[in-house]
Amino acid sequence: MDQILKQARLLKAVLNESELSLINAQALRPLTADEVFTFRLAACNNQVDRDIERFTEKTLEGLAVLFVGRPVLMDHKWSAGSQTARVYAADVEPMAGVDGGMQLVLRCYMPRLQGNSDTIAAIESGLLRECSVGVLTKRAICSICGADRRTTWCEHIKGTEYDGKQCYIELDGAEDAYEVSMLPVPAQPAAGVVKRYGGPEGPDSDPAGGAPDENMAWQDEALLELEKTRF
Repeated sequence: MDQILKQARLLKAVLNESELSLINAQALRPLTADEVFTFRLAACNNQVDRDIERFTEKTLEGLAVLFVGRPVLMDHKWSAGSQTARVYAADVEPMAGVDGGMQLVLRCYMPRLQGNSDTIAAIESGLLRECSVGVLTKRAICSICGADRRTTWCEHIKGTEYDGKQCYIELDGAEDAYEVSMLPVPAQPAAGVVKRYGGPEGPDSDPAGGAPDENMAWQDEALLELEKTRF
């Protein structure tokens, strides 16, 4: 199976009255079309990615609901100063040229302010276009044995073939959507998806397995930092 690099891409957006009403549902005062800049993100899809993992279509549909109102950050920096835009709508759409491919598309807006004119210019010129999303799924299912790696351990290794079938992890059940981040293209080429599901991940993990702690916040933070250093 050929791996498809699952990365967010910036797409053109059309702003009409219907879209503007969705944007104003997020704002504290009515905004006019001249006050906002909009763009779309092909955020993630149901294809096996470079981490040998894939989202189910049902998970994408769940994430579409959760992402509405979530912030668009810079470089996965979880701070108020890093907030650049906001997701105002999301849908699951077919992927052009990919048989059975479905993708989560986020529609985002940002105010046209003097302080972010350079960011808007970078997006419009195509310089700033790679992004990645931070999400949490309920289950991480082994494609070979069906074990949920968020709560247990199995012997199968991602990317390895077993009786002619490649092992990959199926990310199932949308639990939460944290943010989507824009990344500088030269420094962060082919940025992927930040996926956190906790639990033992395979043969190299602690085979004792067991259910994860109720409070997974510290693991989420650690995995986010690890993902940021990978690229």
